[in-house]
Amino acid sequence: MHIFVLLSEFFQDIKKQKMRAFLTTFAITWGTLAVILLMSFGSGLNFRMRESLLNAGDRIITVYGSQTRMEYQGLPVGRRIRFAERDIPLLKQNIPEIGWISAQAGRSVQLRNEQKSATTHMEGVYPQFKVLRRMYPQPGGRFINDIDLTQKRRVVFLGSVIAEELFGTEGPIGKRLDIDGVPFKVIGILPGKLQTSMNNGPDDRRAIIPLSTFMSLYGWRYINSIIVKPYKDNYSDQVKQQIYQVLGKKHRFDPKDERAIAVWDMAEGIKIQDRVFLGIKIFLGVLGSMTLIVAGVGVANIMYVVVKERTREFGIKRAIGAKKRHIMLQIIFESLLIAAIGGAGGILLSYSIIKLIWMVPAGDGAMQFLGRPLMSSEVMLLSVSVLGVIGLMAGFFPAKKAAQVNPVEALRYE
Repeated sequence: MHIFVLLSEFFQDIKKQKMRAFLTTFAITWGTLAVILLMSFGSGLNFRMRESLLNAGDRIITVYGSQTRMEYQGLPVGRRIRFAERDIPLLKQNIPEIGWISAQAGRSVQLRNEQKSATTHMEGVYPQFKVLRRMYPQPGGRFINDIDLTQKRRVVFLGSVIAEELFGTEGPIGKRLDIDGVPFKVIGILPGKLQTSMNNGPDDRRAIIPLSTFMSLYGWRYINSIIVKPYKDNYSDQVKQQIYQVLGKKHRFDPKDERAIAVWDMAEGIKIQDRVFLGIKIFLGVLGSMTLIVAGVGVANIMYVVVKERTREFGIKRAIGAKKRHIMLQIIFESLLIAAIGGAGGILLSYSIIKLIWMVPAGDGAMQFLGRPLMSSEVMLLSVSVLGVIGLMAGFFPAKKAAQVNPVEALRYE
């Protein structure tokens, strides 16, 4: 029954301060809306940027040949280090932490389908390239496989944009396509994907063929790079160190010579981006919380007015045996209830706005990143936590004043 008494007294107080209570509750609602929307847009932007970075390479380590900068076993400085296919099994056998690995060789090529033609970057790779670079095909098609690689098949996997340029709305899978005058069969199409990091153009315009076919077609002896992905993300540093050891022994350069080979770790880029967006989210959270703090001042103001108007009542309660904590509980309860009502309104309004935004197509350009806010659990936790602290603090000081009322003096109060 005690909770019903508290609620009854709360609504009696609100009736006496209707306009002030409405404006304060509205301020809490608006502040909650500001916090959630700002944090949600920040979380959505972070997620989209992270995914677009991973679409260029899913936590991969790319190794390129370079030139030595240190003497080693009597060999001079400036030797060029170049990789071949035989380096792939060597790395796989000596570094068990490697989960996926692929050689990569590429060049610019001319693609032609009857009267339509296009120039793009083509790469010869292994089947595991699909996982490394998120090259998952559209339904009805496939990526290159081990049989394609073994038999040096003339099959090609196309990005969605280049496929549309060459075939239009016609389904390209199974159709013939000439690459530098050599006929190939289209086996799969890459769906359009958001991508912020790239080399030699976006994957949407890329052509992929088996590495064995590429090397045979152009007579290459060396590959451009090696791509690896550890079984676990925390193996990256260990794998990089072992790459220097294994390749240093094979190609005869000092493992401490970081210029002999170039190693690019996608995981490092993701860590840097996460740190940047953590700062952005903190800034947005503080910015939105300032609105809630201002609203909290309004709650405290109402509570001080309530304490002043009910001074005689509190004095009577104290005179007949009510303890200080009972008086404080009543005021803090009312303060938290105002914060809860306003906060609930802000949460529902934020949820509705975010749902409406998701119903609108993201489009191109900046809206691909800004048009997809995420109302995550951490956003909700922060909002509820801030609301709770503001409601508690806004009620604590008026409650403390009410609890310190002298019963004798309060009975004289008019």
